[in-house]
Amino acid sequence: MRSFIRDVVLGEVNRVSGFIENIRNKKTMCFIVLKDITGRLQLTIEKEKNPDLVPLLDQLSIDCVITAEGPIVHSDYVKLNQREMYPTSIRLESYAQANPIVAPKGEETNIDLRLDYRWLDLRTDKNQLMFQTQSHFVNSCRKFLLERDFIEIHTPKLIGAESESGAGVFKVDYFDREAFLAQSPQFYKQMAMAAGFERIFECGPVFRAEKFASRKHATEFTGFDLEFSYIDSYEDVMHMEEEMLTYALKEVSQKYGKQIEELYGISLTVPTLPFPRMDLHEVYRELEQRYGYIVQEEEKGDLTTEGERLCARLSMDKFGHEFLFITGYSKENRAFYHMRDEHGVPCGYDLIWKGCEITTGAQREHRYEILKSQAEEKGLYTDVRFYLDFFKYGCPPHGGFGIGVDRITMLLFNEGIKESMFIFRGPDRLNP
Repeated sequence: MRSFIRDVVLGEVNRVSGFIENIRNKKTMCFIVLKDITGRLQLTIEKEKNPDLVPLLDQLSIDCVITAEGPIVHSDYVKLNQREMYPTSIRLESYAQANPIVAPKGEETNIDLRLDYRWLDLRTDKNQLMFQTQSHFVNSCRKFLLERDFIEIHTPKLIGAESESGAGVFKVDYFDREAFLAQSPQFYKQMAMAAGFERIFECGPVFRAEKFASRKHATEFTGFDLEFSYIDSYEDVMHMEEEMLTYALKEVSQKYGKQIEELYGISLTVPTLPFPRMDLHEVYRELEQRYGYIVQEEEKGDLTTEGERLCARLSMDKFGHEFLFITGYSKENRAFYHMRDEHGVPCGYDLIWKGCEITTGAQREHRYEILKSQAEEKGLYTDVRFYLDFFKYGCPPHGGFGIGVDRITMLLFNEGIKESMFIFRGPDRLNP
């Protein structure tokens, strides 16, 4: 079994494998920098002492994959961690052709070309750190919820009816009938509440047939959703979210904060509790007074794209905080299953981080007759009859939210959505 480069032991024979990052094949010596997911190691080969290796060394090039075995020794002359291996054997695992996305003079390669060869693009330290961080963030959220007695579930992505509004749904052939890819696990999360599960979460794919061409939209992405019962108001939902995000970002900062600062130049901020809260109408008043941003009255039931962007500035100027909960959206701009207060205002919120919406959360309407009426109001009764059945036989008050994992990654690293997804899917991209 090979060792990770991070784990090699000085003074002992080790076996390591990885990609050749650099090679200098001189007349009497050959120097190779070998890279794996954990680090780099210099291999030093003295040709006179290892004549059997010379024919192989002449075949090697950058990006070849090799396995090398030999003692690890300390050297003050080696800049790379002051250690090197003197291989006694080298095996070529895979030959590499010239990398098609390496630009001359170290220039940045076009993003679409890099996406065509995404598996090569992902080999960089920055990209590997991004997805190590993303994995740790999701695992930290999962750990936070499991410690609070949440159950992880996995809902179907093939469904028999158009979910929510029916807009932006992918249709697929399903044997002798039509099916759809789920826009979200929302209906099934609520079914779990009706089943008495009380606290659930899911991390899985979400599909949106929307032709956006922005830095934050994709047609397939990973959602992290949760739902829980016996809440008193949507304040309970906001409180759960702010605690979970603070916990997860603290975990990420402790494990990867230093590397993120070194490679990306970003100092990760762990938010303080509680997150600030503002009503949407208050937000528009502040944006006009502070920055001269004026919105037409008929647009004030929802947050405009520019208003969302300006919330990054507003939240920092007013509260010194990167996060901002916004409440008070109009019922015309919220889903039919959001509970409404005595004034008809949806009991929900959006969470804005760095001027970008990362969450829509709410207390759900759990009373059958009211929910049925709100579905009829939006002309959705026929489409959601299967969903309404969940509430005929008793259902506790509940609420929840969903977070886009890729959007969190995008904002954490100040990148676009294409760079922040393992493999991006958009209206014009279905490969690799």
